[in-house]
Amino acid sequence: MIIGCHLSTGAGFSRAVDNAGRLGADAFQYFPKNPRSYRIKAVDRHAWEKEGRLARERGLVTVGHSAYVTNLSTADPALRETTIASIVNELEICEAYGTPWLVVHCGRHMGEGWEIGRRRMVEAVDEVMRRFQGRCQLLLENTAGQGSEIGRTVDELLSIHEALESRRRVGFCLDSCHAFASGMLEPGAYERFAAEVRRPEFAGYLRVVHFNDSKGGAGEQVDRHALLGQGRMGALLVEMLRDPFFQALPVIIETPVAQEDDYAAEIEKARRWAMGEDSHQEGGEAAPLVATGQGRKTEQTGAKPSRAKKPGRKPAGG
Repeated sequence: MIIGCHLSTGAGFSRAVDNAGRLGADAFQYFPKNPRSYRIKAVDRHAWEKEGRLARERGLVTVGHSAYVTNLSTADPALRETTIASIVNELEICEAYGTPWLVVHCGRHMGEGWEIGRRRMVEAVDEVMRRFQGRCQLLLENTAGQGSEIGRTVDELLSIHEALESRRRVGFCLDSCHAFASGMLEPGAYERFAAEVRRPEFAGYLRVVHFNDSKGGAGEQVDRHALLGQGRMGALLVEMLRDPFFQALPVIIETPVAQEDDYAAEIEKARRWAMGEDSHQEGGEAAPLVATGQGRKTEQTGAKPSRAKKPGRKPAGG
């Protein structure tokens, strides 16, 4: 099973490659450029191809994540153009590294209604893919339904995807916290969720899983990630990792660790859950799990993670 985490490339892509190996990760996600800026980044194909080759030689799967500032459903023509150009730039950067996927958040209709938000997003995604003709796929991530977000359910995601001219080059990323927050994944109803995501028209395009616990409750539409076993999802997380459907997909952990090295414990914990080694205790919304692996030596590194400050950490939601 491929399990990894979100890592900073602030000190260089090759440093993230080294860190992934040290943390026991099989994969890592990264921001192709500043996640809080639309600014276009120059593409250094020669240097980045070499660094991307290093990741592949070490057996690492890489995933890009688009900037948070983008809104594919914006009504502002100037902002729409800026957003499209920014995402095309991110796809070009991922392409240079040999990264097969770029995850992007679905749009926000800003009070104008779901259908208008959907139409604008479809038009924007199609324009992105007209301008970018590389192999990297754009992945639409399900949302928590916070505010005016669209893409909360499989039906909503399919409604967007099926309207795309570029649908064969666009796939999906499924976030566990967002699925729980939106009400797609609920306590005592895992089989219903499992059946929904196995629908052929969705499963055939699902490429990556974001694996996060949730600080908010089921259906509360609060996008706040929690450390594994310390949120409100409980045994639902274990069910996901023991499901052969999800075991066949790259799993990226984006939990709010204090520093990057703490991902070693999160990855170890996820592996134990996948192998059925951890139990859970009663209580809470979905039988919260015993938090294990924190502060222990890991099988992958043989030592406690260092306490160095993590640069460019991915926020708790997103």
